[in-house]
Amino acid sequence: MASRTSRDVLVRGLAVLGRAIREQPRIFAVAVSGSVLFGAMTVASAYVVGAVVGDVVVPAIERGEVGVGGLALAAVALFGISVLRVAGIFGRRLGAGYMQYRLQAAYRRRVTRRYLELPLSWHHRNATGTLLSNANSDVEAAWYPIAPLPFAVGTLVMLVGAVASLFATDWALALVGVAVFPALFALNVAYSRRMAPRQARAQRLRAEVSGIAHESFDGALVVKTMGREAQETDRFAARAGELRDSLVAVGRLRGVFDPLLEALPSLGTLAVLVVGAIRLQQGAISVAELISVAFLFTVLAFPVRAIGWVLAELPRSVAGWDRVRRVLDATGEMAYGDTALDVTDRPATLAFAGVRFGYEPAEAHLPGTEVLGEVSFTVPAGKTVALVGPTGSGKSTIAALAVRLVDPLAGTVCVDGVDVRRLTAASLAGTAALVAQVPFVFDDTVRANVTLDRPGIGDDDVWAALRLAEADGFVAALPDGLDTRVGERGTSLSGGQRQRLTLARALAGRPRLLVLDDATSAVDPRVEAAILAGLRSSAGQAGAPAASILVVAYRRATIALADEVVYLEQGRVLARGPHTELLATVPGYADLVTAYEQAEVDHAKDETYDEVAPLTSGLEIEVDR
Repeated sequence: MASRTSRDVLVRGLAVLGRAIREQPRIFAVAVSGSVLFGAMTVASAYVVGAVVGDVVVPAIERGEVGVGGLALAAVALFGISVLRVAGIFGRRLGAGYMQYRLQAAYRRRVTRRYLELPLSWHHRNATGTLLSNANSDVEAAWYPIAPLPFAVGTLVMLVGAVASLFATDWALALVGVAVFPALFALNVAYSRRMAPRQARAQRLRAEVSGIAHESFDGALVVKTMGREAQETDRFAARAGELRDSLVAVGRLRGVFDPLLEALPSLGTLAVLVVGAIRLQQGAISVAELISVAFLFTVLAFPVRAIGWVLAELPRSVAGWDRVRRVLDATGEMAYGDTALDVTDRPATLAFAGVRFGYEPAEAHLPGTEVLGEVSFTVPAGKTVALVGPTGSGKSTIAALAVRLVDPLAGTVCVDGVDVRRLTAASLAGTAALVAQVPFVFDDTVRANVTLDRPGIGDDDVWAALRLAEADGFVAALPDGLDTRVGERGTSLSGGQRQRLTLARALAGRPRLLVLDDATSAVDPRVEAAILAGLRSSAGQAGAPAASILVVAYRRATIALADEVVYLEQGRVLARGPHTELLATVPGYADLVTAYEQAEVDHAKDETYDEVAPLTSGLEIEVDR
């Protein structure tokens, strides 16, 4: 089993290196050329040193005088070889480093691009910390052997030249080399076999540590309010301790094998001296040849280690590549069509026809969960439709389907009569905008958060969007206005301010279809009613979007503003019509709206604080009046 694992790691590791070479052939050729030059000069230096000692130094000692011409020639030869070796080192290191960093940058981009292509359902099945690890430490690990790879390839060329030189010099000395070099390879293979499982476990634990850290930091509000600081610290410390022990195991194994890998070439040099002395006494070789071979073994000790470095890092490379490839090979991305809607200022029409949707099971053998069944309704152009229903009835799923964050299992979702699956990504993004339940704000200025670097959105457009979102007042009061940085996730703003800022972001793009998924839940009901009333009354005016609105609503005042209400229960449309009509004819709807209204009244009675900004970057008090 261990042998098969070792061979598997070696084969897969070489396949990863082969991929790297195919992707960066020119840079690899430069690096290998530098390494081959270095190796050739290393072999040449051994014979030059031998020639200098045997033909210049020894005769000078025997004569009792030093020949200036011979020494000058020797110095020139050694200097020339040294210059060429330096050039080889420069080419090798520059090429290897450039190749490694280019691959890491390219695959970070590929992994990130793949994240953006994959559907939300895939992201729901994968922890954020693991995804961060895939794009960072796993990519680095996959291409880590690239740095010593050109050196190792050049060393192989050098070893072939060295063995050929040994056989040309003396067969007995050549046998010593033939014995030492395979022993080095065998030791490296044994090292790789034992290192593979340790490196794989270390990579997995890196991802888990990253995941726990991200979860704890992202959930700082829950951790602090629930008094779980010590438990979270202990949870992180336990997994960090496992990673530490795993890395110690890796280091311990290196501590065992590194001295052996270092000692073998030295033992080879000692064997060469012993055998060489015997052959010298027999007259089979000269002093210069003995010195050349001994020196050759001495200078080969370091380059031969490069092969060991590559083999030693292959397990880590394979572990990292497997994790990266899991992302790159993931399926389920939504392919966009090639249809573009006409560019117009008219509100769009949204139509659901027989839509069914369900979430995939966490495990293949488990049944899936149906969320929507045969949902059909229409948001006419320029109208406002409210989605109302108890928790879990599928309202947010309908909002996601409307802007094609997910695709239905059956039925169609159409915008202006065109199935959203046939639309181009640009056309869909330019037509529909979603403001989600949980507002996301970038660690940037107010202006940057509203414009998102979209062309054609100037400051006048930003202020117009902020006014429609009832956000212009608090933005104008900020220290630097539009240039105020709002902190990570908008921590300098309250929950309601963040919601209004993200609403302004959507409005700034002048969408023809606006989907609000409980997007104003953190603001005062009066402010929410003013926002929706403003959107309806200003539609088509200068600086205001002419948009149809699909809104997930809870408050009676908000629902009453809608032209039509779609009432959902358990993923199905039970009733449609004006709010007053449903209130009188659908008991479930009346009970739900009344319950929402009573909850608002109770909340208003208990509310004693005005809008309070966050106290810390991790703890937020989200009361928005």
